[in-house]
Amino acid sequence: MKNQVKYVVLILIIGSLLYVLNYFKNANSASIIDYETELPFYTSIEKEVVATGKLNPEDEIQLKPQVSGIIDKIYVEEGDVVMRGDLIANIRVVPNEQALISARSRINSAKLSYDNAEKLFERSEKLFEKGVISKQDFENSQLSMDQNKESLRQAENDFKIIKKGTLTGGSTANTNVLAQISGTILEIPVREGDQVVESNTFNAGITIATVADMTKMIFEGQVDETEVSKLEEGAEIKVILGALEKDEFDARLTFVAPKGIELGGAVQFKIKADVNIPQSVNVRAGYSANAIMSIGQKENILCINESLLQFNRITDKPYVDILNEDGSFVSKDVEVGISDGINVEILKGINEGDKIKVWNSIQDEDPSETRRRQDENSRELED
Repeated sequence: MKNQVKYVVLILIIGSLLYVLNYFKNANSASIIDYETELPFYTSIEKEVVATGKLNPEDEIQLKPQVSGIIDKIYVEEGDVVMRGDLIANIRVVPNEQALISARSRINSAKLSYDNAEKLFERSEKLFEKGVISKQDFENSQLSMDQNKESLRQAENDFKIIKKGTLTGGSTANTNVLAQISGTILEIPVREGDQVVESNTFNAGITIATVADMTKMIFEGQVDETEVSKLEEGAEIKVILGALEKDEFDARLTFVAPKGIELGGAVQFKIKADVNIPQSVNVRAGYSANAIMSIGQKENILCINESLLQFNRITDKPYVDILNEDGSFVSKDVEVGISDGINVEILKGINEGDKIKVWNSIQDEDPSETRRRQDENSRELED
């Protein structure tokens, strides 16, 4: 029995010894991480900000009727090019019965007053010829007749306008909707037979058509509050259209809003820019566009790849690891300047010949996670 216990103990000791030897063997045979290094370099950096927005015509108006009624005829289609004064649509007036009755009543009342004034004038004329009344009384009777005649004419005109919507019926009648500018018909939101309401003090009216001058296009977009202070009106920028990704168009910044609006928890400022569109390029209103604006540029400065930067989790200050002569790495705080998202300017902390540690990428790391870490580094640099 005692011999069996001795054998068991001996086997356990030998097994433990073999396990320890195997552990140290594997530990000593593990591959040593070999970090690559990069040297600082001199280059030029231009920092840019991208604003998203749309391409819209500079001159765009909505045509509204001057009278209420029903659209009798539309003479144009969307996409047609029109000149100022061209006929767009015609409106058929549907008179209000109560208004017609009131207009007829005013005509009858004015006619009675005129007939009476005419009789008084004829009587005064005979008395004046006989020398019974003075010239002033005669002239007063004549004035009264003329005034009543004018009131009758006005009542008749009012009745005609209420009934037909126009007095003369010519090309400039209120029932005709004319183009107020030369341009392209962008939209016709109504159809023949639709009822429309006139534009007046209390009502904006129904839009018959939208006309825009497509030869003058502007970019309208939004810029974050962190970048708006670096923009200057009159600066030259580039505009890229979503439908024409390969082409860049020259533009000039013309407007930066003095007041921001909150969108999605961030304050945005509206900007506008005149875009130079060649005649050979066919553009449409409402194209999505990106404006690329330079907010800083430096030439021949000492830089490193931005991915080499690390940030102290306590102080949030950037640092890099520098290779020593003995093969070890030492951390050095650095002061950074302008960055374009790829390269970053180094103001202090690194010399031209320093070898900077390149952090090995994490295997099987999701690309979105890598991008997230890079974005965090960029935001920390901006802060």
